[in-house]
Amino acid sequence: MKRRIFMYLFVFTLLLVVFQYANAKRIFENQNRKLDSANSKVSALKDSLIILQDQILNLSHFNLERNEDAISYFEKDGYDVSELIPLIKDAIYSTNEFKGQHPVVPYASSEGRKMLINTVKLLNHKWIIADFSDGEYWGEVFVAYYINDDKTVEFNTVESFLYPFD
Repeated sequence: MKRRIFMYLFVFTLLLVVFQYANAKRIFENQNRKLDSANSKVSALKDSLIILQDQILNLSHFNLERNEDAISYFEKDGYDVSELIPLIKDAIYSTNEFKGQHPVVPYASSEGRKMLINTVKLLNHKWIIADFSDGEYWGEVFVAYYINDDKTVEFNTVESFLYPFD
């Protein structure tokens, strides 16, 4: 009788060990699959990140904040570029407070509306590109600017265009 109990206990233990082994093996293989999948995703995302960083570097080429020659032009005249950039942007945005014809945008606005400069990008120490709209018509303008000794900014519209209205 004791032999049978030990034999049943041995078989039951053997089955339990086989079950635990199979279950642990399945869990281990599943974790390895997940880890391999995560590693491949990380590799793909690292590649995408490198590509995006290259694109950002190319797109920021015409940007006053990254243009060492333009920065040294301003620093040579004693300006702090970190203070100068907001000054220039504020000056061009303040042209939106005009009465009558906009001083930078050479197009008349539609009835009851005003042409307003929406977005400004400082390309270098002399040029700005901006987009404008009156809510119905929109376009872009290429502006040359000059900073006077009294830190006022003068704007001269070089080129502009108005997108066709569909």
